[in-house]
Amino acid sequence: MPAITPAMVKDLRERTGAGINDCKVALQENDGDAEKAIEYIKKKGLAKVAKKAGAIAAEGVVHAYIHPGSRIGVLVEVNCQTDFVARSPDFTGFVDVVGMQIASMGAQYVRREEVPQADIEKQSEIFKAQMAEEAATTGKTKPADVIAKIAQGKVDKWLDEVCLDGQPLITDQEKTIAQTAGELSAKIGEKISVRRFVRFELGEGIEKKTTDLAAEVAETLKGN
Repeated sequence: MPAITPAMVKDLRERTGAGINDCKVALQENDGDAEKAIEYIKKKGLAKVAKKAGAIAAEGVVHAYIHPGSRIGVLVEVNCQTDFVARSPDFTGFVDVVGMQIASMGAQYVRREEVPQADIEKQSEIFKAQMAEEAATTGKTKPADVIAKIAQGKVDKWLDEVCLDGQPLITDQEKTIAQTAGELSAKIGEKISVRRFVRFELGEGIEKKTTDLAAEVAETLKGN
């Protein structure tokens, strides 16, 4: 096994955010291979997060994000376990990204457990109806079990789209919000979670008056 140098430990620490001793052990356990050591730390970090799953995260911030142009605004509550972490750059940076994520991607829920079962069933029926329409058009039918499996896959994809936790991060498409929160929890050593949010869009829900310009012109000319 190659000698583990301080430079190797420093590089691994900068790449993972793990402690010095954890980095040293990871390199020792993986014969100095940095990439394998990173995987080792990730697995160890996830184990730490799992232990903290039952922890109470009641501190944190309520963050306001206004999208450029002032047409979309977001209020989001992100929790941690201590005031100290709530003021840390890593935590506030994550909160900023979450605000932008909600504004840009229009999530409706934080996590899957919040989605009403009736909405899930309704979406499944929509996908099945779409497949039935396609079959009627093409003349190609599929067995019922295949249709059910495809519909479930579409529902899973839809849930990832409407739930914040399942969305790919706007700053890193390889990670979801939930994965990013988990990695931050492992790095900081506290449970990090998005509790709730509200998204406002200018004019949303207001029934706007529509006008038929051609009809108005015709009516004016008729009056003359």
